[in-house]
Amino acid sequence: MSDNPFGEPGDTDCTIIRPAGRVPPPSPGPLPPPVEVPPEVVAEEAAGLPQPGTSPLLAAAAPLLALFGRLGGRLGGGGAAVPSAGVRPVTGFRSCAATHAGVRRPNQDSYVNRSDLGLWAVADGAGGHDAGELAAATIREALEAVPPGLEAGRRLAEVRRRLVEVHAALRAEAVRRGPGAVIASTVAVLMARAGHVAALWAGDSRVYLLREGGLSQITRDHSLVQEMVDAGVLTAAAAERHPRANIITRAVGGREEFLTLDKVTGALLPGDRFLLCSDGLSKVLPAAEMAALLALPVAESAGSLVAAAVAQGARDDVTVVVVAAD
Repeated sequence: MSDNPFGEPGDTDCTIIRPAGRVPPPSPGPLPPPVEVPPEVVAEEAAGLPQPGTSPLLAAAAPLLALFGRLGGRLGGGGAAVPSAGVRPVTGFRSCAATHAGVRRPNQDSYVNRSDLGLWAVADGAGGHDAGELAAATIREALEAVPPGLEAGRRLAEVRRRLVEVHAALRAEAVRRGPGAVIASTVAVLMARAGHVAALWAGDSRVYLLREGGLSQITRDHSLVQEMVDAGVLTAAAAERHPRANIITRAVGGREEFLTLDKVTGALLPGDRFLLCSDGLSKVLPAAEMAALLALPVAESAGSLVAAAVAQGARDDVTVVVVAAD
């Protein structure tokens, strides 16, 4: 773990990205053409700009941030990654994000697209009309306010504690609104620094890695159907069509008092492509088509993925962030 700048005490080999069960590279041939992107798809290439202002929820929960910082412990890791012999290091990132509201209004997804920080995220709000939108937007605002210049361990700690802060704030707002109120969101976060990458997540928003033509899902859903798959009572294919496939078991702002975020880390290679997406994409687009569209030029890939999901009849919000390591 000493050469992994995103390492933390307690990390084991199972936290390292090791693509397995991936979609194999396609047969040699030309890339598919970009999908025609409808005008209602909102796309943003390269780094996004921070949203001005501060959410009242975040301001009200500021003391929790300080408390978590005192209790959170110290992170391990540090030092620059040493590339393998013959492999040039990653020198930068390009990214593009796109979103579409499907048949729902308003769009309850949000994203973070900050190549300048090496920080990207997707959040898929839950809890009803205005609640889901508020939850996802509050996550976006908290992550976009992460200060620049932090080394990997400090950035990881900052992201963790900001999400814990949002979790507490959303739960407090739900209590204020009355019995039965839920203001929650999934989150999938990707961070890159010093030749390494780390992903944090809660819920069923996903992170995929496209490496050497093969696509791997590097996150594992926190959902009822994933638990059924793990227990051997449901196949992965059947899980996608199950009537309770939308039930998540972990979320920012969810019913659990303390937020638990899963993490994977791994070394970056030039040419790696990452896809962060809400389930509006992963539930309707086959993995092989996802891999083919992810391989398009970055500026075309995000919009084409969203447009393909919409063309497949996606009813939920669809949000993607595509990240290319150069």
